[in-house]
Amino acid sequence: MFNPDHAHLIPASIGMLWTTVENSKKGRTVIGQAEMGQPAGMMGKWARARAEAQVLGWFGSVPDFIITINANFWMSASDAQACALMEHELSHCAQELDDFGAPKFRKSTGLPVYTLRSHDVEAFIGVAARYGAVEAGVKELVEALSKPPLMTADLIGCACGTCQARAA
Repeated sequence: MFNPDHAHLIPASIGMLWTTVENSKKGRTVIGQAEMGQPAGMMGKWARARAEAQVLGWFGSVPDFIITINANFWMSASDAQACALMEHELSHCAQELDDFGAPKFRKSTGLPVYTLRSHDVEAFIGVAARYGAVEAGVKELVEALSKPPLMTADLIGCACGTCQARAA
């Protein structure tokens, strides 16, 4: 099941957590989440120390990334849905790039510098190519793309005076 799209993660440490706590964001159920292993955000000194101690207790070290999966979803997911979810979360885990697009490494250790990647079309394409349209939103995207556009060039031309002027 090796995917070369994730080869940059071979040296990465990735911690996995399961949860049965329901979560939603912007009205959508969250079934997986990738985040940096090092606690981030606006935390006080004690809160950060507490979070780091908890991560160390769970994993024995601070992983580069932590992926949390909704166990309730996982139990009812098909194999393809489960694999697509895992690949989706791994797609968020990335090696940072320098200004020239080359992978970044730490000067002190030579180890990769990691970052989180936001949602992008490439990640959806990779998951859909391997597992089909099983991921939320991908099936709807495929269906929309398989139909002719609702707004054709003719309709746009009729509605836009500038376009009509160019055509004349």
